[in-house]
Amino acid sequence: MASPSLVVGSTGLVGSHILTTLLASDSASAVHTISRRAPKPASPKLHSIVEADTTQWAAKLAAITPPPTTVLSALGTTRAAAGGIANQWKIDHDLNVELARAAKQAGVRHFVFVSSAGTRGLLANRVPYSQMKTGVEDSVKALEFETAIILRPAVILGRRETAQPGGDFFAGLVSGLAKVFGTGLQDMMGQEAEVIARAAVHAARMAEAGEAPEKFWVLESSDIVRMGRTEWKD
Repeated sequence: MASPSLVVGSTGLVGSHILTTLLASDSASAVHTISRRAPKPASPKLHSIVEADTTQWAAKLAAITPPPTTVLSALGTTRAAAGGIANQWKIDHDLNVELARAAKQAGVRHFVFVSSAGTRGLLANRVPYSQMKTGVEDSVKALEFETAIILRPAVILGRRETAQPGGDFFAGLVSGLAKVFGTGLQDMMGQEAEVIARAAVHAARMAEAGEAPEKFWVLESSDIVRMGRTEWKD
């Protein structure tokens, strides 16, 4: 049965692929977005809310009627784009947590969050970026959604609208190594944005059908490749 979804971060690299995947799928009866600028795709199923003031996003989510069955968040920024680590924290951590709480209060059943690989590594608690992602993961888990799904991709591969010097360098490195040593190496070190998006949608479909293997379900890089490419059915 088709159900309504909400995508946050729909204008970013992974989020834009989540949005187009959902719009092309019969599993979504309606797709809502909340963003600072309008997403590019056009579809009768798309209901976009454009709000420059992110402090209003939680209220905008709460006002969606009927509430979405699933919220998928690929919301995130970079330190450079945000203007410093404190501002990045407000988006990557605080806003994601606020939206997750608003989703739970609104009656959303499933929450999907695109996190990052290495968030639970030995030195992760000393790395601000990992601290942000870990904080969101823990908050989502504590909210007791019917299903909470966490994706932890490695280097995200794909063409971004805005260049990210560090990220683009590593993405290029991974892609270059893959040409020499094969896609197996790439699958361990990085995943295509489209594959990550498909894995997120696939997992959401399973959760909505009552087929999620766990209440708090974590997809690591190998799981993302399997669900987003090997097992993906358009």
